[in-house]
Amino acid sequence: MSVEQRPLWVEEPAVRPRLPDPVRTAAVRAVIIVAATLMQAVVAFLSTLAGSWLAFPMVLSSVGSTVLATWGVLDVWVTRQVWNQRNGVVSMPSSTARKLRRERRRARRAARTTQGAARIRSTDGSGQRLSRA
Repeated sequence: MSVEQRPLWVEEPAVRPRLPDPVRTAAVRAVIIVAATLMQAVVAFLSTLAGSWLAFPMVLSSVGSTVLATWGVLDVWVTRQVWNQRNGVVSMPSSTARKLRRERRRARRAARTTQGAARIRSTDGSGQRLSRA
């Protein structure tokens, strides 16, 4: 009796690509800060219910931690936006936009070539412009 052995796990391709390194770093930092803030808030709440002397300092530090956690989450968002802007999100412009851009590029090239030809004709061999007096 031969039982077919299955592997413990089967690797499957990722559905979404990994986050870029700077964004992932900011996200991990934000998760740690938010988790610490939540623990601090729970301790502040429980010490307030117990009437402990620790309640007031914990509430104050929870307010500060909330500000820090908000900064951490915003940092993830800003880092992601900056990364997308610098490293170019692949975009597919419509065919109309592509055609207009191509026409503008051709017009610029044509203007540059006529300008360059005029500049070459108006100089003698030394590179000095000829005076038209």
